[in-house]
Parts: sequence; structure tokens; C-alpha cells
Amino acid sequence: MTDPAHILHLHSTFSLGGKEARAVQLMNAFGDSARHSIISAMPDEMGARQAIDPSIVVDYPDHAPSLQGKPGLRRYRAWARYMRHFDLVLTYNWGAMDAVMAHRVAPGRLPPIIHHEDGFNADEADRLKRRRTVFRRLAFPTLNALVVPSDRLRDIAIAIWKQPRDRLHQIANGVTISRYGHPPEPDAIPGFTRNPGDIVVGTVAGLREVKDLTRLVRAVAELPDNVRLVIAGEGPDRIKIAAEAEKCGIADRVVLPGFLDRPWRYIGHFDIFALSSRSEQFPISVIEAMAAGLPVVSPNVGDVFNMVSVPNRALIVGKSANLADPLRKLIEDAPLVRQIGAENRAKAEDAFDEEHMIQAYSDLYSGAMQRSDLLAGE
Repeated sequence: MTDPAHILHLHSTFSLGGKEARAVQLMNAFGDSARHSIISAMPDEMGARQAIDPSIVVDYPDHAPSLQGKPGLRRYRAWARYMRHFDLVLTYNWGAMDAVMAHRVAPGRLPPIIHHEDGFNADEADRLKRRRTVFRRLAFPTLNALVVPSDRLRDIAIAIWKQPRDRLHQIANGVTISRYGHPPEPDAIPGFTRNPGDIVVGTVAGLREVKDLTRLVRAVAELPDNVRLVIAGEGPDRIKIAAEAEKCGIADRVVLPGFLDRPWRYIGHFDIFALSSRSEQFPISVIEAMAAGLPVVSPNVGDVFNMVSVPNRALIVGKSANLADPLRKLIEDAPLVRQIGAENRAKAEDAFDEEHMIQAYSDLYSGAMQRSDLLAGE
């Protein structure tokens, strides 16, 4: 029997957001075909480890070089020495870019490396930083592959980062659609009890600046008193969001339950799903909402407009538009909510089931290592 592949994951953060959720999906799917070592550039942000199946062999090294600090040849050499112990290196977003550059400049044989780009933080939401663009161009040539989930990131990789098409792989995110669409667990959202007549607007997001959740709070404040807002997630903007709700006079209508795993348990408590981000690419939370049969209100960011069903596209508004307007349209028209929700569910079943995504990643990773299919160990 072939020994399990030893895969090193280098993350900008390992709090449970979209890219982390996908990484965990894949780890769980690969089962005993692989063992994993996970390092975060922000060592205190490791919340996604809770979602890893207990049967998966995984460790969190504390003796590795840091992903933070000033770039330099000494750090690159240290990373190169460290990476030699693995069969495959997977890097995620800008926070892991030092390891990508280490692979580029280090002498000697190193394991294959695959880099994943899933989007940008608030500092690049409106415009990419030139220095980072140049750094990426210099660092990427030794990649086995660059993986992106969205059309927009594919276009950026080709036009701005100058990546050859044979290195670029676009793999859409996916979820287990069959888990969604069932009645939610009654107590799945701590601190939330549905009252008669309530209309619940919900979102699932890291509480970070780029998610612009205070914008969503202000939108809900313009709606009738029976409209409540649930924001499932954790992060540094929690106090800021709660303060905005207080300022708008709707603190009693906003629920911040913190990080909640297994969203299929609770997303059915929402009537409408809302996104307020300044930057997204191919958000898994939108797929989850569609799988649960919810309409989606969102700014026109990333691929969201093309992800949702055709009837839902009227609810995808300009980046600076008032989200209260499409939300009001839905809360005043229950049949429209049901119609769009059903269309979204049908599209999710057709296009976004995780089976296709998992097989595509398995093929890519296995090919880079020149090993048999990582799913063969199931």
C-alpha cells in the first residue's frame, strides 16, 4: 500500500471562511490517502480546524519558519529547507506568498507547489497593489499550477499577473447540495428564536473590513421592525458591527452568534441571504444559500451575478447601491422569495455540487505528485 501523501498547507489565515472551508472539504474527502500539516500566517486564527473530520491525520507545526516578517534570502532558504520534507505544498492567497517565492529562488529539488488565489482583502478591494502584482509575477514561474475559482480571477491572472493558460486552473467551488433544503435544527443559532411574523435576513461571513457588514446593518435598519438580521461568523469587526446596530437603533433585531459550523444545520432559518462585501470572487456562502433555496441580495462583486439563477440577477446591485432596496422588494413579495429560491436551488443542484470540485482537485494534486488518485483511498 502506498504511504499517505504528506501535504503542507500554508494559509494567510485558517479561520473558517470560503477558502478554508474548501480546504477542509478536500482534506475530509481524501481520507487516509493523505496526511496534512497546516500553518497560518496568523497563528491565532485557526478556527477552521474544528471542521476537520477527527479521522483525518493532521498536525499544526510550531517549529516552521514564520510567514510574517520582512522578505529576504535567509527566510527563503529556511522555507526551502522546510518544504523539502513534504510531497506537495499548497499555498493560499497573499499571506503565503513568501513560501511561493522561496520555492522560486531556492536551489535544489523541492516538492511540487500549487498556489490558490481566492480574492482580496480590503486593501485591494478597489485596486490591486502594483508591488504585489510584480511580486506575484516574479514568484509564480515555478508553480505547478495556479488555481482560481472565478472568471474575474482567471482574467486577472492572465492579463495582470501574466500567467500562461497551461498553468492556470479554474475550479468552481461546490458544496454537498443534498445536505441543504431540509428544515433547520431548532436551536442551531445560539441566541436566536423566531417570533411570529419575523422575516430573517441572514449572512455567513468573517467579520472583517472587506465584508462591509455595517453596510448590511444600515440597510436592515431601513426596513420594517419585523425584519431581523443574523450574521454568522467571527472576526475583528464584531464590536464595530454591534456598535453600528446600536447606533441605528436595531440592536435588538441583530443577532451575532459567532462562528457556526455545518451551515446546513441553520441556514434554513434565513428567509433571504444577503452579501455586503466590497470584494468577493466565487463565495461558497452564496452556493450554500442557493442550495438552501434562498434568494440572494448582493453587490455585483466577483462572479455572484453569474452564479445565481437568472430571476435572482435583478437583486444583484451596483457596488455602492443601497441594499435596502432589493431587500424591501423581497420582504414585500413572499411568492417572489419562493420562486427565486426554487430557481437558485435548481441551479445549485445542476452546477455546484461538490463532487465535480473534489474530483478536479484530486486530479490536479495527484498529477502534481505523480501519484494515484487521492480519492482512491476512500
